[in-house]
Amino acid sequence: MRRNAWLLAMILIVVLLGANNTVYYFTTKQSLEDGLQHELDSVAKQIGISIETSRQGAEMYQEEIGRELRAAAVAAQYALDPDVEKVSNDQLGELARKLDLVDITLLKRTADNIVLYKSSDPKELGYETDGWDPWYKAFNQLFDDKNVTIGWGQKLTNFWTGPFEFSTTSTDRIHKWGYYYDGSTNYMTDPYISYESRQLDYDSATGVGRLIADTLDANPWLKEIAVINPATFPDGENRTVTDNGETLAHRTQNPIIEGTYSLKDKHDAANVKTANEKNAKVYQNASVGGERIIKLFIPVDVDTKVASMLDGGGKPIPRYVLSLVADYSTIQDTLDKQFRNVGIIIACASAVSLALLYGVVTAYRKSQDKLARRAQETYLDEINGMFQSIRSQRHDFMNHAQTIRSLAELGKTEELRVYTAELTGEIHQMNDIISIGNPAIAALVRSKTLQAEMLKIDFATEFGDMKQLPLGMKSLDLTRLFGNLIDNAFDEVLKYGEGNRVVRVSASQRDGYFQCEISNTCLHPEELRDKPLFKAGYTSKGDGHSGLGLHIVKSLVDKYKGDISLALDEPDTVTFMIKIPF
Repeated sequence: MRRNAWLLAMILIVVLLGANNTVYYFTTKQSLEDGLQHELDSVAKQIGISIETSRQGAEMYQEEIGRELRAAAVAAQYALDPDVEKVSNDQLGELARKLDLVDITLLKRTADNIVLYKSSDPKELGYETDGWDPWYKAFNQLFDDKNVTIGWGQKLTNFWTGPFEFSTTSTDRIHKWGYYYDGSTNYMTDPYISYESRQLDYDSATGVGRLIADTLDANPWLKEIAVINPATFPDGENRTVTDNGETLAHRTQNPIIEGTYSLKDKHDAANVKTANEKNAKVYQNASVGGERIIKLFIPVDVDTKVASMLDGGGKPIPRYVLSLVADYSTIQDTLDKQFRNVGIIIACASAVSLALLYGVVTAYRKSQDKLARRAQETYLDEINGMFQSIRSQRHDFMNHAQTIRSLAELGKTEELRVYTAELTGEIHQMNDIISIGNPAIAALVRSKTLQAEMLKIDFATEFGDMKQLPLGMKSLDLTRLFGNLIDNAFDEVLKYGEGNRVVRVSASQRDGYFQCEISNTCLHPEELRDKPLFKAGYTSKGDGHSGLGLHIVKSLVDKYKGDISLALDEPDTVTFMIKIPF
């Protein structure tokens, strides 16, 4: 049994340590993920503010370029004949070089279209623009009203310009076109410049792409950053097929506005949609190419409509989604390190715990063995004492018989009566003790009877039907229970004079349970009602008493699923009643 208890205790320790380790691991993991998410939030907010500042600066720079294009268009118109038929392509080429432009094109309105009629670039000639939405609408508004009212692009007097964009006539180059018409000519003047010659240097130095690159360099745990167009992500929309059969993906509708998007996951589209529609940040743990990553999708509102970010219908988007990808290995490395440290700590704690457990169990076993040995010794002493009394009575029988004969022969009747009465009382007393039926209790009662005689205590016992007690209670526990209760009663009555030292013990077998009562003299017993009588260490007897007697009794009663109660019904008497089921 003890070996099984040891094994169970060790298994319990291992299970508890394992559970503690598991809880600690996942708590630490969650804490680190929360910390990384918080850091992602912080970086995302800083990047969002910086991107907006950079993007707005780029927009303002483009507006300056727009004003430059308008000035170039006005200068070109002054240098050219107001009749498009009197303007040559070579003349436009020479003028473009002088104005530091890529090219100049003149647009002419026909009965059902607007065409690129004259140009310094021969590839421009002959293109119809009715499929260029919303450029075609802006061209008609300029021809009709000398003013453009569509919802995006830069609008100046008699002038309109869109963002840098790919051209249907030159799909591999990015240009910015300006369109001027004041009614003094029969054509619209269209000077344009290249992205490389104007905007590229600005973007390389202070643009969003530069900002993203610097942020990635400063934060090695960041894998990539992307500015996403939620209206066209992930595949893009509104691709145009040019007259020569080429497919043109509009730069203004690019799903990835800035940054890179290489660590792709199947949930990205849904997460971008959720972030955009609910205007709320979205986190995702993912594994891409064997790499553990954490993604953050955070929406950023666009305060003013800009022509550089359009939806599939050519309308400015109200917000974009900023995507940040963090390397999860930073968390995993920390977890692995902490897990190793925790493993070492738990191993040491386990060893110490096992050593302490061994020490406690060993000490407990020694104390139990010592207690059992003391009880057994007491039990044997009392049994031996009772047997010694019986042997003494048998040894003295001849002496008693000779004394009785002598008194009878001498005719001393009164002395004979007194002597036989004393002898009969002693024999009856011993017979009563022996008749208890339980050797352990009989030996205890004899011992306490002798003790009571010495202490001048009126001690009486009454035991009934104890010979076949189906209690299941160990004899040692039975003697401990009675012994502590009787000792407690003796200690109490010794406070009073000899005439008031009364202790009564009764025990019997009832229907399904064993009952015993111990009563003793106690003045002012009502004071005991609220006292912690059964608490270890409590005593009302002053120094020299451990306060363990009643506590031991209560522990023994609980051990056998019994009940102990205090009765104060009789005056100046306290009674402890015990019931233990069979």
